[in-house]
Amino acid sequence: MSWKDHRVDEDFIPKKSKRKPTDGSSAKKKAKKKAKKKHLPKDHKKKKAEVEKEKILGLLLDPLYRPMKMKEIAILLDIPKSKRDMLESILDELVAEGSAFVSKRGKYQKTEEYHGEVVTGIYTANPKGFGFVTVEGYEEDFYISPDNRNHAMHKDTVEVEILPKPLDGKRQEAKVLSITEHGMDYVVGTYEKSKHFGFVIPDDPKVDMDVFIPEGKELHAVTGHKVVATITNYGGKGKKPEGIVVEILGHRDDPGTDILSIVKAMGIPTDFPEEVLSEANQVAVPVTDSMMKGRMDLRDQLMVTIDGDDSKDLDDAVSLTKDGENYILGVHIADVSEYVKENSALDKEARKRGTSVYLVDRVIPMLPRALSNGMCSLNHNEDRLAMSCIMTVNPKGEVIDHVIAESIVNIDYRMTYHNVKGIVIDHDEALRQEYDLVTPMLDEMLHLSKLVRAKRHQDGCIDFDFPEYKIQVDEKCKPISIELYEHSEANELIEDFMILANETVAEEYCKKEIPFLYRTHGVPDHDRIHDLSVFIENFGLTLRQKGDELQPKEVQELLEKVKGRKEEALISMLTLRSMQQAKYETECIGHFGLAAKFYSHFTSPIRRYPDLQIHRIMKEDLRGKLNQKRIEHYRKILDSVAKETSMLERRSDEAEREVSKLKKAEYMQMHLGETYTGIISGVTAWGIYVQLPNSIEGLVHVSTLTDDYYRFDEKHYCMIGECLGKVYHMSQSVVVKVAHADTDSRTIDFELVK
Repeated sequence: MSWKDHRVDEDFIPKKSKRKPTDGSSAKKKAKKKAKKKHLPKDHKKKKAEVEKEKILGLLLDPLYRPMKMKEIAILLDIPKSKRDMLESILDELVAEGSAFVSKRGKYQKTEEYHGEVVTGIYTANPKGFGFVTVEGYEEDFYISPDNRNHAMHKDTVEVEILPKPLDGKRQEAKVLSITEHGMDYVVGTYEKSKHFGFVIPDDPKVDMDVFIPEGKELHAVTGHKVVATITNYGGKGKKPEGIVVEILGHRDDPGTDILSIVKAMGIPTDFPEEVLSEANQVAVPVTDSMMKGRMDLRDQLMVTIDGDDSKDLDDAVSLTKDGENYILGVHIADVSEYVKENSALDKEARKRGTSVYLVDRVIPMLPRALSNGMCSLNHNEDRLAMSCIMTVNPKGEVIDHVIAESIVNIDYRMTYHNVKGIVIDHDEALRQEYDLVTPMLDEMLHLSKLVRAKRHQDGCIDFDFPEYKIQVDEKCKPISIELYEHSEANELIEDFMILANETVAEEYCKKEIPFLYRTHGVPDHDRIHDLSVFIENFGLTLRQKGDELQPKEVQELLEKVKGRKEEALISMLTLRSMQQAKYETECIGHFGLAAKFYSHFTSPIRRYPDLQIHRIMKEDLRGKLNQKRIEHYRKILDSVAKETSMLERRSDEAEREVSKLKKAEYMQMHLGETYTGIISGVTAWGIYVQLPNSIEGLVHVSTLTDDYYRFDEKHYCMIGECLGKVYHMSQSVVVKVAHADTDSRTIDFELVK
């Protein structure tokens, strides 16, 4: 069937011939036809419109048809401009009834893959009763109204039917048909006791149903205890879920119970099984001569670790010498794979955890402390096994040669960011004398890091310069201050060297075409970049794009243009939101944010499982044992390792954010009624967010803006008063009063002070 077979009738086709009839016969025929037309039934036009509608729908359903805009459809069907209102009306009608779908770019297509299609995804609940379903392969989540929820609970795997695309541009909706798998088998919350039963009020507001606890199943919990309750029955229409208490975390007022509740709710393991601890103690033995065999001996090389003051898991060390004008930079990483063997109890537990989790009052390590703080940590003046990447770097900051080897190292100095800053930046004479043997090397390292950073900047590396803050807590885990985390060139020095080693290792194994894990950061989504480009035009800015695909350099140039401008925070934040999320993959697609063609995570095997995984591959390659059987083995497992560790990394990040929000809310409970000057950090339909100088953010709800009726202007990202015309916009300075702080919801409410 040809597209032309879908051509509509003569009223839609332009009259191309302008010849006059040679005799009166044609004129007579026309007059006859016109007279006949006058006597047609009243519903003729209606029937005719239905015919045209069927023909246009037939075009959309044609297997050869590709999505087109209305103008393109009109050209294809030879529809003149004078008739395009009718075409638009028909297309709108097809969309409204769900027979057609129109994309964000205005292209029309059939809706077989949207309307009525059943797909499977993960349900994310909202405390207000609605939710969203995330389906792999679909860019946007599907909205689930309360009526279409069908008793689904947070994190459930559900089958949903996709509903017709709404005409008003709102999010695509779906309805839950069935629950294929429950995502939560337990909840963490506060136990409340009644006379003959009890119930658990979940901490997570997304779990919007209390869990009924029958008498005798409460494990002697009392009102106010934070507990873990296993769900034994998920309930249904008119019936709450039912469960039993399996663990009491402590009273809600006990120090540290609040953070432990978050950790437990997210499924982060806190205690190591006895089997794992026993194995760690068995393998954590001092380095022996047999363990050194075949390794590069670097114990005579001047070498330092540079970490935070309170760091205990030291997994990287650096060394530096000169060879003429070139630098010989050594990055030496703890050889954890020598102790944690594949498929051992240690390995299975490490893979289950994925990463160490760093919270305000504790570290939940990926490996038992006998390894993470002991034999795997590059502690001062102790022989340690390492994987070394030794790079020759020219004065342009380019790696022109490298060697990767198993090594044995012995660290000369355990340095901190603080004392390195004092030596190389502040030139503290007392510190320079105290560390006189290592000071010249540190001076050279600072110089090299600047060269490397300049090279990376030249390549287009994107630097989001958002300040970091540290929450200080007392011995009872109460927040006492929130301070800016000092980030100096001493921190950047180590970061520059680790990035260089990660790039070098990734390039080596990508070119060898050996199965590997890469740290990837994809090119931003085209639609998001388009939306960002349209928005920044309001500020007289453009996002220059030289080709079909956005380049990191172009984003870097945009951020440099807005530095120091009042809209810097807004545009930086929106630019960051337009970026994709970094993750682990088996394909080497590069890292957009770093403007790196090759990138991996090689430098932190004590606290990241992907680093440990690639160390095993590298060692087998270095020892000549990476045969076809082993290659096939890694091809088989690496995809799942990449997905698992990406997910576990997000879980860790979420736990850190939630604990931070909790402690900030707790801190502001001690400052109710106090006033602060802050800047507007976000504008939404429900209010404006204000961030204080100490990074604490709170909401000024739109209902408290009583001097006018305000509406959210999405196009200009601001709140506008309808009567007085007052505008609240991003980066605007305002004075606020702390009105409310809630540790349960981890939220802070402000009110504007006039």
